[in-house]
Amino acid sequence: MGYNKDNYNRIREEYNTKYLRAREAADLRRTEVHLAIPAVEELDRALNGLGLEIMKAAVGGGDVEARLAELRTRNEELQALRRDLLVEGGFPPDYTEVKYECELCADSGFVDFKMCRCMRNKLIQAAYASSGMATLLESQSFENFDLDYCTATPQTLRHMTRVRDIMKQYADTFEAGVSENLVLFGGTGLGKTHLSTAVARTVIERGFDVFYVSAVGMLSDFEYQRFGNSVSGDSGADTGRYYDCDLLIIDDLGTEVNNQFTTSVLYNVINTRLNRRHATIINTNFSQDEFRKRYWDRITSRVLGEYRVLPFVGCDVRAQKLARK
Repeated sequence: MGYNKDNYNRIREEYNTKYLRAREAADLRRTEVHLAIPAVEELDRALNGLGLEIMKAAVGGGDVEARLAELRTRNEELQALRRDLLVEGGFPPDYTEVKYECELCADSGFVDFKMCRCMRNKLIQAAYASSGMATLLESQSFENFDLDYCTATPQTLRHMTRVRDIMKQYADTFEAGVSENLVLFGGTGLGKTHLSTAVARTVIERGFDVFYVSAVGMLSDFEYQRFGNSVSGDSGADTGRYYDCDLLIIDDLGTEVNNQFTTSVLYNVINTRLNRRHATIINTNFSQDEFRKRYWDRITSRVLGEYRVLPFVGCDVRAQKLARK
Protein backbone atom coordinates (compact mmCIF):
# COMPACT_ATOMS: atom_id res chain seq x y z
CA MET A 1 0.00 0.00 0.00
CA GLY A 2 2.85 2.42 0.77
CA TYR A 3 2.23 5.97 1.98
CA ASN A 4 -1.19 6.73 3.38
CA LYS A 5 -3.45 7.24 0.37
CA ASP A 6 -5.14 10.41 1.63
CA ASN A 7 -1.81 11.99 2.57
CA TYR A 8 -0.28 11.08 -0.78
CA ASN A 9 -3.18 12.45 -2.82
CA ARG A 10 -3.26 15.67 -0.83
CA ILE A 11 0.48 16.30 -1.06
CA ARG A 12 0.61 15.30 -4.74
CA GLU A 13 -2.06 17.92 -5.44
CA GLU A 14 0.00 20.50 -3.54
CA TYR A 15 2.94 19.79 -5.84
CA ASN A 16 0.69 19.99 -8.90
CA THR A 17 -0.10 23.61 -8.04
CA LYS A 18 3.20 24.76 -6.51
CA TYR A 19 4.98 24.83 -9.87
CA LEU A 20 2.25 26.98 -11.39
CA ARG A 21 2.22 29.36 -8.42
CA ALA A 22 5.99 29.84 -8.68
CA ARG A 23 5.76 30.71 -12.37
CA GLU A 24 2.81 33.02 -11.85
CA ALA A 25 4.72 34.88 -9.14
CA ALA A 26 7.71 35.23 -11.50
CA ASP A 27 5.42 36.57 -14.24
CA LEU A 28 4.08 39.23 -11.85
CA ARG A 29 7.61 40.29 -10.91
CA ARG A 30 8.55 40.44 -14.60
CA THR A 31 5.56 42.69 -15.32
CA GLU A 32 6.61 44.92 -12.43
CA VAL A 33 10.11 45.23 -13.88
CA HIS A 34 8.84 45.91 -17.40
CA LEU A 35 6.78 48.81 -16.10
CA ALA A 36 9.70 50.22 -14.13
CA ILE A 37 12.45 49.58 -16.72
CA PRO A 38 11.10 49.47 -20.34
CA ALA A 39 14.58 48.57 -21.63
CA VAL A 40 14.34 45.21 -19.84
CA GLU A 41 11.09 44.45 -21.69
CA GLU A 42 12.89 45.13 -24.98
CA LEU A 43 15.73 42.82 -23.93
CA ASP A 44 13.24 40.08 -23.01
CA ARG A 45 11.72 40.27 -26.50
CA ALA A 46 15.21 40.03 -27.98
CA LEU A 47 16.05 37.04 -25.76
CA ASN A 48 12.81 35.27 -26.77
CA GLY A 49 13.69 35.77 -30.43
CA LEU A 50 17.20 34.52 -29.77
CA GLY A 51 15.76 31.39 -28.20
CA LEU A 52 13.84 30.66 -31.37
CA GLU A 53 17.00 31.17 -33.44
CA ILE A 54 18.88 28.69 -31.23
CA MET A 55 16.15 26.09 -31.78
CA LYS A 56 16.24 26.61 -35.55
CA ALA A 57 20.04 26.45 -35.65
CA ALA A 58 20.01 23.16 -33.72
CA VAL A 59 18.05 21.43 -36.49
CA GLY A 60 19.40 23.44 -39.42
CA GLY A 61 22.14 22.59 -41.87
CA GLY A 62 25.63 24.01 -42.35
CA ASP A 63 28.07 24.58 -39.52
CA VAL A 64 25.61 24.01 -36.70
CA GLU A 65 28.15 24.11 -33.85
CA ALA A 66 29.64 27.42 -34.96
CA ARG A 67 26.21 29.01 -35.30
CA LEU A 68 25.09 27.69 -31.90
CA ALA A 69 28.27 28.99 -30.26
CA GLU A 70 27.65 32.43 -31.76
CA LEU A 71 24.06 32.49 -30.55
CA ARG A 72 24.98 31.31 -27.05
CA THR A 73 27.59 34.05 -26.77
CA ARG A 74 24.98 36.62 -27.81
CA ASN A 75 22.56 35.17 -25.25
CA GLU A 76 25.13 35.52 -22.46
CA GLU A 77 25.80 39.13 -23.44
CA LEU A 78 22.10 40.02 -23.38
CA GLN A 79 21.60 38.22 -20.04
CA ALA A 80 24.51 40.15 -18.52
CA LEU A 81 23.11 43.45 -19.80
CA ARG A 82 19.69 42.54 -18.38
CA ARG A 83 21.14 41.82 -14.93
CA ASP A 84 22.98 45.16 -14.97
CA LEU A 85 19.76 47.01 -15.82
CA LEU A 86 17.92 45.29 -12.97
CA VAL A 87 20.58 46.24 -10.43
CA GLU A 88 20.70 49.83 -11.70
CA GLY A 89 16.91 49.96 -11.31
CA GLY A 90 17.09 48.81 -7.69
CA PHE A 91 16.12 45.16 -8.23
CA PRO A 92 18.09 41.99 -7.37
CA PRO A 93 19.73 40.52 -10.51
CA ASP A 94 17.59 37.34 -10.22
CA TYR A 95 14.37 39.18 -9.34
CA THR A 96 12.34 37.87 -12.29
CA GLU A 97 13.59 34.29 -12.16
CA VAL A 98 11.22 31.53 -11.08
CA LYS A 99 11.86 30.78 -7.39
CA TYR A 100 10.97 27.23 -6.43
CA GLU A 101 10.75 25.93 -2.87
CA CYS A 102 12.87 23.02 -4.06
CA GLU A 103 15.33 23.79 -6.83
CA LEU A 104 16.19 20.12 -7.15
CA CYS A 105 12.79 19.06 -8.49
CA ALA A 106 11.44 22.52 -9.47
CA ASP A 107 8.47 21.85 -7.15
CA SER A 108 7.34 18.87 -9.21
CA GLY A 109 8.03 16.33 -6.45
CA PHE A 110 10.07 14.10 -8.75
CA VAL A 111 13.60 14.02 -10.14
CA ASP A 112 14.25 11.69 -13.09
CA PHE A 113 10.95 9.90 -12.38
CA LYS A 114 11.99 9.25 -8.75
CA MET A 115 10.37 10.93 -5.76
CA CYS A 116 12.33 13.97 -4.63
CA ARG A 117 13.51 14.06 -1.03
CA CYS A 118 11.41 17.20 -0.40
CA MET A 119 8.19 15.34 -1.23
CA ARG A 120 9.28 12.29 0.72
CA ASN A 121 9.94 14.47 3.79
CA LYS A 122 6.49 16.02 3.48
CA LEU A 123 4.92 12.57 3.30
CA ILE A 124 6.87 11.47 6.38
CA GLN A 125 5.74 14.51 8.35
CA ALA A 126 2.15 13.93 7.24
CA ALA A 127 2.46 10.28 8.25
CA TYR A 128 3.67 11.32 11.70
CA ALA A 129 0.64 13.57 12.08
CA SER A 130 -1.86 10.94 10.89
CA SER A 131 -0.26 8.01 12.72
CA GLY A 132 -2.00 8.85 15.98
CA MET A 133 1.32 9.22 17.83
CA ALA A 134 2.95 12.42 16.61
CA THR A 135 4.12 13.49 20.10
CA LEU A 136 5.62 10.10 20.95
CA LEU A 137 7.46 9.93 17.62
CA GLU A 138 9.36 13.07 18.52
CA SER A 139 10.88 11.55 21.65
CA GLN A 140 10.99 7.76 21.39
CA SER A 141 13.33 5.79 19.15
CA PHE A 142 15.54 2.72 19.21
CA GLU A 143 18.54 4.95 19.85
CA ASN A 144 17.19 6.30 23.15
CA PHE A 145 15.72 3.05 24.47
CA ASP A 146 17.82 2.87 27.64
CA LEU A 147 18.79 -0.69 28.59
CA ASP A 148 20.37 0.60 31.81
CA TYR A 149 16.91 0.27 33.35
CA CYS A 150 16.91 -3.45 32.53
CA THR A 151 19.97 -4.46 34.55
CA ALA A 152 18.20 -5.93 37.59
CA THR A 153 19.69 -9.29 36.61
CA PRO A 154 21.98 -10.37 33.76
CA GLN A 155 19.15 -12.52 32.45
CA THR A 156 16.81 -9.51 32.29
CA LEU A 157 19.36 -7.44 30.41
CA ARG A 158 20.06 -10.21 27.90
CA HIS A 159 16.35 -10.81 27.33
CA MET A 160 15.43 -7.15 26.81
CA THR A 161 18.44 -6.58 24.57
CA ARG A 162 17.22 -9.44 22.40
CA VAL A 163 13.66 -8.05 22.36
CA ARG A 164 14.94 -4.63 21.29
CA ASP A 165 17.09 -6.18 18.56
CA ILE A 166 14.17 -8.27 17.27
CA MET A 167 11.93 -5.21 17.04
CA LYS A 168 14.62 -3.11 15.39
CA GLN A 169 15.21 -5.77 12.76
CA TYR A 170 11.44 -6.00 12.29
CA ALA A 171 11.26 -2.26 11.61
CA ASP A 172 14.36 -2.17 9.39
CA THR A 173 13.09 -5.01 7.20
CA PHE A 174 9.35 -4.33 7.34
CA GLU A 175 7.53 -5.25 4.15
CA ALA A 176 3.80 -4.80 3.61
CA GLY A 177 2.00 -8.10 3.15
CA VAL A 178 5.03 -10.08 4.30
CA SER A 179 6.09 -9.00 7.82
CA GLU A 180 4.77 -11.00 10.74
CA ASN A 181 2.51 -9.87 13.58
CA LEU A 182 3.82 -9.20 17.10
CA VAL A 183 2.16 -9.34 20.51
CA LEU A 184 4.01 -7.75 23.44
CA PHE A 185 3.15 -9.11 26.90
CA GLY A 186 4.30 -7.58 30.18
CA GLY A 187 3.47 -5.21 33.02
CA THR A 188 3.41 -1.44 32.91
CA GLY A 189 6.57 0.57 32.37
CA LEU A 190 8.65 -2.14 30.72
CA GLY A 191 9.14 -0.37 27.37
CA LYS A 192 6.36 -1.84 25.21
CA THR A 193 5.08 1.56 24.08
CA HIS A 194 8.58 2.95 23.58
CA LEU A 195 9.71 0.13 21.31
CA SER A 196 6.37 0.09 19.46
CA THR A 197 6.82 3.81 18.82
CA ALA A 198 10.36 3.18 17.59
CA VAL A 199 9.04 0.56 15.17
CA ALA A 200 6.37 2.95 13.92
CA ARG A 201 8.90 5.74 13.44
CA THR A 202 11.24 3.59 11.35
CA VAL A 203 8.45 1.99 9.31
CA ILE A 204 6.89 5.40 8.55
CA GLU A 205 10.26 6.79 7.45
CA ARG A 206 10.62 3.81 5.11
CA GLY A 207 7.41 4.85 3.38
CA PHE A 208 4.67 2.67 4.88
CA ASP A 209 1.30 3.61 6.34
CA VAL A 210 1.25 3.11 10.12
CA PHE A 211 -1.66 3.71 12.47
CA TYR A 212 -1.12 3.68 16.23
CA VAL A 213 -4.15 3.65 18.54
CA SER A 214 -5.12 2.64 22.05
CA ALA A 215 -7.54 -0.24 22.35
CA VAL A 216 -10.01 2.12 24.03
CA GLY A 217 -9.71 4.65 21.18
CA MET A 218 -10.14 2.02 18.46
CA LEU A 219 -13.21 0.45 20.03
CA SER A 220 -14.71 3.88 20.70
CA ASP A 221 -14.48 4.63 16.98
CA PHE A 222 -16.37 1.47 16.11
CA GLU A 223 -18.92 2.13 18.83
CA TYR A 224 -19.49 5.67 17.56
CA GLN A 225 -19.76 4.47 13.98
CA ARG A 226 -22.38 1.88 14.83
CA PHE A 227 -24.48 3.57 17.48
CA GLY A 228 -23.85 7.14 16.38
CA ASN A 229 -25.20 6.36 12.92
CA SER A 230 -28.37 4.94 14.36
CA VAL A 231 -29.11 8.24 16.06
CA SER A 232 -27.70 10.97 13.83
CA GLY A 233 -27.18 9.23 10.52
CA ASP A 234 -23.59 10.49 10.45
CA SER A 235 -20.39 9.18 12.01
CA GLY A 236 -17.12 11.03 12.23
CA ALA A 237 -15.19 7.82 12.92
CA ASP A 238 -13.21 6.42 10.00
CA THR A 239 -12.79 2.74 10.80
CA GLY A 240 -11.58 1.69 7.36
CA ARG A 241 -7.99 2.45 8.22
CA TYR A 242 -7.99 -0.20 10.95
CA TYR A 243 -8.31 -2.77 8.18
CA ASP A 244 -6.25 -1.15 5.43
CA CYS A 245 -3.07 0.41 6.90
CA ASP A 246 0.21 -1.45 6.37
CA LEU A 247 0.90 -1.67 10.10
CA LEU A 248 -1.66 -1.27 12.90
CA ILE A 249 -0.35 -0.88 16.46
CA ILE A 250 -2.95 -1.45 19.19
CA ASP A 251 -1.70 -0.18 22.55
CA ASP A 252 -2.95 -1.12 26.02
CA LEU A 253 -5.20 -3.96 24.96
CA GLY A 254 -7.15 -5.01 28.05
CA THR A 255 -7.97 -1.50 29.29
CA GLU A 256 -11.15 -1.37 27.20
CA VAL A 257 -14.63 -2.29 28.44
CA ASN A 258 -15.08 -5.99 27.84
CA ASN A 259 -18.47 -6.90 26.37
CA GLN A 260 -19.88 -8.81 23.43
CA PHE A 261 -19.67 -5.78 21.10
CA THR A 262 -16.05 -4.81 21.87
CA THR A 263 -14.90 -8.42 21.74
CA SER A 264 -16.65 -8.92 18.41
CA VAL A 265 -15.00 -5.78 16.97
CA LEU A 266 -11.58 -6.84 18.21
CA TYR A 267 -11.97 -10.28 16.66
CA ASN A 268 -13.11 -8.77 13.36
CA VAL A 269 -10.11 -6.39 13.17
CA ILE A 270 -7.60 -9.11 14.06
CA ASN A 271 -9.13 -11.71 11.75
CA THR A 272 -9.61 -9.36 8.79
CA ARG A 273 -6.03 -8.12 8.99
CA LEU A 274 -4.74 -11.69 9.16
CA ASN A 275 -6.75 -12.61 6.07
CA ARG A 276 -5.47 -9.55 4.20
CA ARG A 277 -1.90 -10.15 5.40
CA HIS A 278 -1.68 -6.70 6.99
CA ALA A 279 0.72 -6.65 9.95
CA THR A 280 -0.43 -5.85 13.49
CA ILE A 281 1.41 -5.21 16.76
CA ILE A 282 -0.56 -5.62 19.99
CA ASN A 283 0.63 -4.35 23.38
CA THR A 284 -0.97 -5.59 26.57
CA ASN A 285 -0.17 -5.48 30.28
CA PHE A 286 -1.63 -8.97 30.61
CA SER A 287 0.36 -12.14 30.92
CA GLN A 288 -0.45 -14.87 28.42
CA ASP A 289 -2.60 -16.67 31.01
CA GLU A 290 -4.53 -13.48 31.81
CA PHE A 291 -4.98 -12.86 28.10
CA ARG A 292 -6.52 -16.32 27.62
CA LYS A 293 -8.95 -15.73 30.49
CA ARG A 294 -10.01 -12.33 29.17
CA TYR A 295 -10.81 -13.06 25.53
CA TRP A 296 -12.70 -15.54 23.38
CA ASP A 297 -10.89 -18.65 22.27
CA ARG A 298 -11.23 -17.43 18.68
CA ILE A 299 -9.20 -14.32 19.56
CA THR A 300 -6.59 -16.03 21.72
CA SER A 301 -6.06 -18.82 19.19
CA ARG A 302 -5.40 -16.32 16.40
CA VAL A 303 -3.14 -14.04 18.44
CA LEU A 304 -1.14 -16.76 20.17
CA GLY A 305 -1.11 -18.93 17.06
CA GLU A 306 -0.46 -16.30 14.35
CA TYR A 307 1.57 -13.64 16.23
CA ARG A 308 5.16 -13.75 17.41
CA VAL A 309 5.07 -13.51 21.21
CA LEU A 310 7.56 -11.13 22.86
CA PRO A 311 7.43 -11.12 26.68
CA PHE A 312 8.72 -7.93 28.35
CA VAL A 313 10.42 -8.42 31.71
CA GLY A 314 12.16 -6.30 34.34
CA CYS A 315 11.23 -3.43 36.64
CA ASP A 316 8.95 -0.49 35.89
CA VAL A 317 11.11 1.95 33.90
CA ARG A 318 8.87 4.92 34.67
CA ALA A 319 9.10 4.24 38.40
CA GLN A 320 12.89 3.97 38.15
CA LYS A 321 13.12 7.28 36.29
CA LEU A 322 11.03 8.99 38.94
CA ALA A 323 13.17 7.50 41.70
CA ARG A 324 16.33 8.91 40.06
CA LYS A 325 14.96 12.47 40.03
